Amino acid sequence: MRQSFDEREVIFSPFKMALSKKNVILVFLSLANFIHTEAWRRHHEFFVKEATYTRLCATKNILTINEQFPGPTLYAHEGDTIYVKVHNNGRYNITVHWHGVNQPRNPWSDGPEYITQCPIQPGDTFNYKIIFSTEIGTLWWHAHSDWTRATVHGAIVVLPKHGASYPFPKPHEEVPIIFGEWWKEDVMEVLQEFVASGGGPRDSDAYTINGQPGDFYPCSSQDTFKLNVEYGKTYLLRMVNAAMNEILFFAIANHSLTVVGADGSYTKPLTKEYVVIAPGQTLDCLLEANQREMGSYYMAARAYSTAVGIPFDNSTTTAVLQYDGDSLSPPTSPLLPSLPFYNDTTAAFEFIGSLKSPGPLLFPLNKYDTQIISTVSVNTLPCPNNSSAGPNGTRLAASMNNISFVFPFIDILEAYYYQINGVFGTLFPRVPPFYFNFTGTDLPSILLTPERATEVRVIQYDSIIEVVFQGTNLVAGLDHPMHLHGYSFYVLGWGFGNFDKKKDPLNYNLVDPPFRNTVIVPINGWAAIRFKANNPGVWFLHCHLERHLTWGMETVFIVKDGKEVQERILPPPRHMPRC
Repeated sequence: MRQSFDEREVIFSPFKMALSKKNVILVFLSLANFIHTEAWRRHHEFFVKEATYTRLCATKNILTINEQFPGPTLYAHEGDTIYVKVHNNGRYNITVHWHGVNQPRNPWSDGPEYITQCPIQPGDTFNYKIIFSTEIGTLWWHAHSDWTRATVHGAIVVLPKHGASYPFPKPHEEVPIIFGEWWKEDVMEVLQEFVASGGGPRDSDAYTINGQPGDFYPCSSQDTFKLNVEYGKTYLLRMVNAAMNEILFFAIANHSLTVVGADGSYTKPLTKEYVVIAPGQTLDCLLEANQREMGSYYMAARAYSTAVGIPFDNSTTTAVLQYDGDSLSPPTSPLLPSLPFYNDTTAAFEFIGSLKSPGPLLFPLNKYDTQIISTVSVNTLPCPNNSSAGPNGTRLAASMNNISFVFPFIDILEAYYYQINGVFGTLFPRVPPFYFNFTGTDLPSILLTPERATEVRVIQYDSIIEVVFQGTNLVAGLDHPMHLHGYSFYVLGWGFGNFDKKKDPLNYNLVDPPFRNTVIVPINGWAAIRFKANNPGVWFLHCHLERHLTWGMETVFIVKDGKEVQERILPPPRHMPRC
């Protein structure tokens, strides 16, 4: 997992050479080698296949990319375009999403199943074109079909443009730190059981760091991920939360972390003893190896979970930070960091609220053209078999603005581009259909049942959109990491209780708000984001807790074409997967 990014690129300049016959041959050989190298860096192949892995004293087959868990890390420079050909040699339909890559004008390669493409069926292939624009730092890729992303995921590292440097001291090494969840059972069986039961999914059996559970789990200490460091050197930890259903606290014993990037964008440096990272989010953190008392120190992560009465995986995953040159010391147990308690909302949002953008802002934040206020709720639906998984014999669901999303039979992008009727509606409400005390404790049962539909919101090109996510206490109040495809956005503010349209915007941060692609909506609270709709296409908006996505907490924004050619959706590739 450790990588050194001390690139030594040879710039070949044939015009400085005398054009002797020997030199002409050298020119062509060098150019051929250069072209081959560039092609190798821009074209990748992902082979989806099952591989055997042993964790927690048990062996099972898991779905992987190139038999790796986590999968291979992709590298690019800011503004590059790369291609990834996905060969589905597995048993299940699959798609791949390039999380945080805005894909300007190219929703065809964004990846969410039945939103921008039909899935890649077993035995088929699809070549994704991944267009980087302004993203910089750590992003990630993951499967976007059913729950296959549990093991099909990996990091994306977007380096500065050739010749450019970081706005912080160059680290000695850069290390991906990928958090995940592990079930002893096949995750697709966990999904099927979850859907059939009408209740919540079975808790995972472990969290992982770079695929390993760590010392606190059975049969795991020999394979715990270890990071060797040298005293006095600085390391860039590229963190990805690929967990399915839990926001995480993370810390390293006796070490602080300086956040310099989040969700593929630089931040103002922020030094903290711990970080908070939701599923879908990434963080770039500088770690100084500054402990004169050499030895080993635990890196540890555990859940931040606020739901009352809802079970969650309360275990702790660990990795080890080991100082080089300490091998002669007597072996001792690594020190364990002090992490906030599981439901410490104050600690969580003290960190979240401290992140700032370094600027300059990409567009003025003093106004918007359209405001969308959307509830994000856990709901219930009537259960045909009288199951008691939900309250009063119902089954659990989730919604945005009281609509529980239903996936169509062909993808929405295809239906929109080719004007196929009957696939989706355009009536996703701009405001909640019912106004009530969203975060109250005594809510009428009539509010529990949402409409089930495939409704989207159509947005004018180049308009500035404000979205306010309003959490509710229907069934249970929860935190929700909301992710928007195709865009990063400014997080203007958040708060607890019901959003006050007159008072709360007065406290917005319009100067240096963080620039994210996934925002945490606090339990029984709200969060406000703003983005400029200058990327035409069909873009998914959903909660990145997989159980809520499965229940229907999602919608779609269709951003219309602009007037100019360069403001329109690119034509589709020749061989899109067929439903």
